[in-house]
This record gives sequence, C-alpha cells and structure tokens, in this order.
Amino acid sequence: MLSQPPVWFIVIAFICALGPLVFIHEMGHYLVARWFGVGAESFSIGFGHEIAGWTDKRGTRWKVGWLPLGGYVKFIGDEDVASAAGENDKLSAEDKARSFHLRPIYQRFLIVLAGPVSNFLLAIAIFAAFFATIGAPRTPPVVGAVEKTSAAYGAGVQPGDRIVSIGGREIGTFEELRNYVFLRPGETVPLQIERSSQTRTIQVKLGVDEEVDRFGQKYRRGLLGVTPAGLVYERPSALELIPAAASYTWDITRTTLDALWQMLSGRRSVKELGGFLKIAQVAGQQASTGPIAFISLIALLSINLGFINLLPVPMLDGGHLLFYSIEAVQQRPVSARAQDWAFRGGLAVILALFLFTTVNDLGSFGLWERLGRLIG
Repeated sequence: MLSQPPVWFIVIAFICALGPLVFIHEMGHYLVARWFGVGAESFSIGFGHEIAGWTDKRGTRWKVGWLPLGGYVKFIGDEDVASAAGENDKLSAEDKARSFHLRPIYQRFLIVLAGPVSNFLLAIAIFAAFFATIGAPRTPPVVGAVEKTSAAYGAGVQPGDRIVSIGGREIGTFEELRNYVFLRPGETVPLQIERSSQTRTIQVKLGVDEEVDRFGQKYRRGLLGVTPAGLVYERPSALELIPAAASYTWDITRTTLDALWQMLSGRRSVKELGGFLKIAQVAGQQASTGPIAFISLIALLSINLGFINLLPVPMLDGGHLLFYSIEAVQQRPVSARAQDWAFRGGLAVILALFLFTTVNDLGSFGLWERLGRLIG
C-alpha cells in the first residue's frame, strides 16, 4: 500500500491539474467571443483578489486570483463575473458594438457553449495522443474465464461466450462491460450472450465487491466474475484516431451520466460525491504515481468539468444556455426579475453542493470518525 503524498505536493498537483482545465474552458469562451467581435474586460484564473496580471492592447485584464477554484471571462456589458446583463444604456457607442448581451442569440449561445466544448476537446486530444502511442483499449467481450461462486458462474456463463449486451446496452469491448458493471453492485440485469452462433438472454444478479486501492481508500463496485483471455490494445489509423478518442470520451461521459442518475434515483449513495478536497487528494495521488496517470486524471477531470457546466443550473454555462433557448422560443429575453431569482437560486444550489461535498470529503478522510471517538 502506498503512503499518501505530503500536503504541499497535493496542493501543487491540484493547482497543476485544475489550473490548465479552467484556462482551457475560459479560453474557449474568449476565443469564440473574439471571433464574433465581443470585447472582454477581464480574463481571470481563480477568484478573489488579484495576485498577478497585465492588460493587453485590447484593454483586457489578464489576471490570477488567489482562490484557485475556477475562473471567468467578464465581457463588455456583463454586470458581474456570472455574466448577468448590465445596463446597456450606460455603455458608449463603441462598447455597445462590442457588448456580449447585444449580440444575436446564436452568438451568445455559441460563446457560452464553447467553454464546455473546449474541455471535451482537451480530453479527446489527450486520449488521441495516448491511442497514437500506447493504443486504444479494444479487448473483445469474449469470456476467457469465469470465477467460481461469481454472479456469472451462477447464471451459467461459460468461457468462450461473447457478451452481446447487458442491461439493454450493446457491448463492443470488455472495457465497456467493466464500466457498466462497476456502477451497479447488487443489481439484477439482463445479460445477452452468444454461444455457438446462438444468442440467449439470462438474468444476472451482479455481485458486490469492496475494493481497497493502493492508497487505502475503500469503494464498492459491481462484479460479474468474468475475465477476458487477454487485454488488447490497438493503434487506430490516422483517420480513426480522433473518432476513437471521441467515442472513448463519450463512453466516460455516459458513465458519469449513469452515476449521476443512480444518485438521483437513490440506487447509489450521495456520500460518494466528492468536492475540491477530494479532487486535490486524488490529483496528488495520481501525480505521485507518474505522468501518465496524472495526465489521464486531467482528461477525466476535463470531461467532468465540461459535463457539470452543461447542467441547466443558473450561474453555470448550462443555465445560460437554457435562458437563451427560452429566449429563442418566446422571441424575447427572460425577464430580469426571473433571471435574478434564478441566479440567486443557482448560487444557493452551488453553495449547498460545495458545503455538502466538503462534508463528504472530510468524512472520507476519517475526520468525523476521529471526532466521534474523541467525543465518545
């Protein structure tokens, strides 16, 4: 079992992981805005008091804030860093021509959408680089061995069977099978197999396994009890490289969607939600194991950052996209009062989620258990 890296190492790893992701996200907003001729007052990595910065020839202030938990681009016409609309009547003629909020809906929509898309593109680029050098995981979903006393063994799965689908989801690789099973401990799912050119569907109750990783952290996972004959990694051709990386990114995004839905439906504990403290811990752990693991983590975090920002929560990019969609349908902006209440509600949700995940993180570190022993 590996020891936990020191705190200073975790802090540096966290900044090195999150900083580039925030920069890529905000740069997506900035570049598309600049393409449409929208001006930016400031481009900040981090929130709070500025600790370093400079102003370019276009008048944009590029800066670094002391709190490295995100970032923003404040466009001309924005009232605040959340891109709430300011009073356009007070803008000069020159600023009105460069104001974000006076642009057509489709331009505002694309500017906002560009942030999350940039995060997905970064993940695709990282996976494409891995696939070009190491190869893409493409292990056929053919059973090499079945563990005795496992769920698969009890259901009659045999070596040589090809897994066609599970839970109604078509399976193309063993990696897809593992991702599906991992999130469903104890669930009963239909498993379609192919044996001797014939297909059959059987019901399988997945096992429950409690794993302890190399840093001593425990987590529950679903277990089918089958292994492949051997792992297969193939290097895609130049034409297949980007589609393969995009498909892999989508598979991870779909797994994230699955996990979120399981939490919302009560099948998975919300205690598994992690916040910035957990991200920092994992970043330090992965960085301590080597650059490949750390870069892989950056790709996963980039996907999650893009996904979270697409959620229709006011103050997030998805909330803005929702307002623009409503505006496009009703041919007029959402009222300022409705937007104000929505942003207040969105801020409350984000703060509550931040507090909840922080409590979860501290609990996963054993803080509440130790406090309980001290009190008891």
